[in-house]
Amino acid sequence: MTMNDQRARRIAAIEPSIFATMSALAAEHRAVNLGQGFPDFDGPAWIVEAFNEALHAAKNQYAPMPGIQRLRRAVAGYHKAFYDLDWNPDTEITITAGATESLFSSMLALLNPGDEVILFEPWYDSYHANCLVAGATPVCVTLHKPDFRIDAEELERSITGRTRMIVLNNPHNPTGRMFTREELDIVAAAAVRHELLVISDEVYEFLTFDGREHIPFATLPGMRDRTLTISSTGKTFGMTGWKIGYTIAPPALTDAVRTVHQFVTFAVNTPGQHAMAHGLEQLESYLPEFRELYTKKRDMLEDGLQGGPFTTYRPEGTYFMMASLPEGSGESDVDWATRLVTERQVAVIPPSVFYVNSDEGTTMLRLCFAKSEETLREGIARLRRD
Repeated sequence: MTMNDQRARRIAAIEPSIFATMSALAAEHRAVNLGQGFPDFDGPAWIVEAFNEALHAAKNQYAPMPGIQRLRRAVAGYHKAFYDLDWNPDTEITITAGATESLFSSMLALLNPGDEVILFEPWYDSYHANCLVAGATPVCVTLHKPDFRIDAEELERSITGRTRMIVLNNPHNPTGRMFTREELDIVAAAAVRHELLVISDEVYEFLTFDGREHIPFATLPGMRDRTLTISSTGKTFGMTGWKIGYTIAPPALTDAVRTVHQFVTFAVNTPGQHAMAHGLEQLESYLPEFRELYTKKRDMLEDGLQGGPFTTYRPEGTYFMMASLPEGSGESDVDWATRLVTERQVAVIPPSVFYVNSDEGTTMLRLCFAKSEETLREGIARLRRD
């Protein structure tokens, strides 16, 4: 066996993350980074202060494996207050190293080799990779442009006797869609009919625009007992580097997730958990300002690109915006993204890497507007430059 043969077969088909690739190119070319989804500004100062208070109160050792009780209670508290969902913080909520670990631990805990998993493309890249690591087969259902709607017939055709799970992301990265109740009912009906589990990735649950209200998948009839809900304080408070997420699920599913979690990270950033518990306890007063901030950023990017070469899709949630490439350009999304970062020093994401069945991704770019006004202004200017 040569050194080139050392990789396990389960990861042979996994490519380097496009986010890491584009961020490295952005750094190399000193580009404005409208690619990877993280803010280039800090979250609320009062959360940083709460972190400092925990730090200096000697809350620096391992947290309990499921997470500190105050944070688990805060998660349960807002689910009750906002969604009228009752969760037991001791048996149904697990704090993880970001939503990414939640996804990994959940899929590894619940999938067997040979299982099939329904993914809606374009998808967040860790869904596909986690399926492969678990030995499962991803089966993709396309959200077709320009509406990016869930198609009931296409979903039904994709389900077989080997299907074990559906992965849903709402609000949706990268399209910015918020699925309607009708679309969510389509997924729920399929899950019940075929006795499937559902991972509902709701990390952008609070980042919604124009008065739209998030619908947690677990609130749909019959879904509470078969859904694992995943969310992230990093997205809610703009502290992605703290990596504090959580999984909410009925006890039997939670037990399975914790079985993996205890040997992946075991415990998560203790002072950060205390700070994020404080943050979730202030949600009602925090969210109006949060949504206003990101609405302004969305509108700034959308307005700034009007009349330029790209046609934008107005996001209903998340901090991402899809934009169609000029027709007849003869270049793919990868060509455009590479040329933009090397020639105009602005980084974006080519979304074709989030598709398997459809080539629609080659006709678009994904931009992130979780950036300062200065970054957005400069990025817009470079994107519009002749």
